[in-house]
Amino acid sequence: MTTATPANPDSPILVTGATGKQGGATARRLLAGGRPVRALVRDLTAPAATALAAAGAQLVRGDFDDPASLPPALDGAAAVFGIPPVAFGPAGPETDLEVARGRVLIDAAAAAGIEQVVFSTVASASDLSPGWGGKVLIEEYLRDHIALPTVLRPVRFMTNYLAGGFIGIDGISDGVHRHIFSPHKPMQIIALEDIAEFAALAFADPARFAGRTLELAGDEPTPVEAAAAISEATGIPIRYEQLTDAEVAARGPEIAETKKRWEAGHRWHADIEALRVIHPGLRTLTDWLTESGAAAIRALEQ
Repeated sequence: MTTATPANPDSPILVTGATGKQGGATARRLLAGGRPVRALVRDLTAPAATALAAAGAQLVRGDFDDPASLPPALDGAAAVFGIPPVAFGPAGPETDLEVARGRVLIDAAAAAGIEQVVFSTVASASDLSPGWGGKVLIEEYLRDHIALPTVLRPVRFMTNYLAGGFIGIDGISDGVHRHIFSPHKPMQIIALEDIAEFAALAFADPARFAGRTLELAGDEPTPVEAAAAISEATGIPIRYEQLTDAEVAARGPEIAETKKRWEAGHRWHADIEALRVIHPGLRTLTDWLTESGAAAIRALEQ
């Protein structure tokens, strides 16, 4: 499909995952730019949902696992911002359920006559990593069923430095950042605000971004360089430690395999300079630290 009818700019953009990181950042960016936002949430009374309502978003209850809830949420919407409908079970990622959820959203959007969907998945590497297969299928389905599809593939979030640590990985604890990454090899990262900015650019110019897939990153320091930048910005000594093979193996085979592939060179490959042409304000780690990151890290570490 190559042609589409321009959407009414006064109609809302439906944002899924609106109480999460990417969806929340995108909803706030669109509202700040004067675009009406309809936020799809499972709980209308959740604090993140009520905060969005206070910022001007229209809340609507909906759930990918309840397909009947989606048509009312999409009625009258101009476009959709979609987030990966990740599913985890006792054995790990449930790809079939993830794909089913993604297709439910895409089918509902197509049935509602919505021609633009911006879908954010995850950065790709030079090989097919675990958990990526479902996202590939969702992206293919999106391109086959939506007139103006755009795929965003963000790398690791800068806000991960604020995380409590997923089974002892990521975040900063007692002045130490621990991860699987090689200490002196570049590691691409992205600010949530910039994912939102690329989404807003796509919604502002659907034809320009139709059919495009953008690998998103804003900076690529080594983990050691990142720790030094955080130390300088916060005034708190921060150091980086790479998890040993034994420590990684204890956290599960999928994480161990990810570390092995990373060290073999299968890494993210966003073209940061090309992205900066599209979005000149693309944030570096230092930019993010200056804006908000340093204060947030200090609050957690003090």
